[in-house]
This record gives sequence, C-alpha cells and structure tokens, in this order.
Amino acid sequence: MKEIKAVIPPQRLPKIRSALRNIKGFPGMTVSKVEGCGHHVARPTQGIREELTDYSPKVRVEIVAPDELVEGILQVLVEVGHTAQIGDGIVWVTNVERMIRLSEQVIVLDC
Repeated sequence: MKEIKAVIPPQRLPKIRSALRNIKGFPGMTVSKVEGCGHHVARPTQGIREELTDYSPKVRVEIVAPDELVEGILQVLVEVGHTAQIGDGIVWVTNVERMIRLSEQVIVLDC
C-alpha cells in the first residue's frame, strides 16, 4: 500500500477527480483546503501584509491505494494537473505500513 498526496490549484480538482474515477478499482480520496507557497525566490517584503499574502489557496488530495494502482494514479495527477505554470503543485508517495478500513471492521467487546 502507498499513500499518494498532491497539493494542486483548486481549479484543477474537477478534471483530476473525473480522471481518477475512470481508474478501475480507484479507492477514493480525501480532499482538504490548504494554503501554501512555492520554492520560487520571493522579492523582499515591505511588511507583514505582503508576507501573509504570499500564500495561495491550494487543495491537498490524499489517496491510500494498493501498489498496483499507484502508477496509474500518479499518471493522472501529473498529466491532468500539469499546466507548465508556476504553482502547478507537487505530488509525493510514501509507504503505508498498515491500513484499516473502518467500515469493514467488526469489533466485539467483552462486557
């Protein structure tokens, strides 16, 4: 299992979501509103107002997927998310040691 995270501009989300839903066995995703700034060299700021407005609205997409789906998911994120503009976003993958789907668990309590 892998966890795939992507931080993208909000306007890219509908196309990415649509393309991901076309992947057979797509496990679903979690989407959060976030703010961020890139690695570009910023011009010197004049004060706190300019410093705080350096952040732009983004969306973080989180997906936990079986290994066999990872490359297809990454392909969608990169191809659909890429516009060649500054601020396109970032995608990364990490190993997942264990995942428990809560809807599939039955818990028996001894009383």
